[in-house]
Amino acid sequence: MLTKIDNLPEYVLGVRATGEVDKNDLDNVLLPGLKDLTDRYGEIYYLLVLETPVENFTAGAWWKDLVAGIKHLSSWKKMAIVTDQKAVEKFTDLFSYVSPGDAKGFELSELGEAISWVSLKSE
Repeated sequence: MLTKIDNLPEYVLGVRATGEVDKNDLDNVLLPGLKDLTDRYGEIYYLLVLETPVENFTAGAWWKDLVAGIKHLSSWKKMAIVTDQKAVEKFTDLFSYVSPGDAKGFELSELGEAISWVSLKSE
């Protein structure tokens, strides 16, 4: 399940993933949030708190996520992925080399640092 995280700057979309994440979660939470940011600001600052194993994302969810990433490719400014899954955190750090924006992985214990980092506007 994806739930929106409140109390972030209005230009930051924060999402918490728990349990199973499916296509409907992306259709109802992630995609509208990304569209809203690009419509209002023309750029995306994104925080994902991943409290479920990546294996809990259905194939439909992965496909929608890929499509969303490509659709908004030029709008990405910052992406913070917060998880204790080391492989995901390392992938996020590597992704920053190929994406137009910055991507950084954080451990769950570093959530406050992740929020501060993703909330700092890029020039």
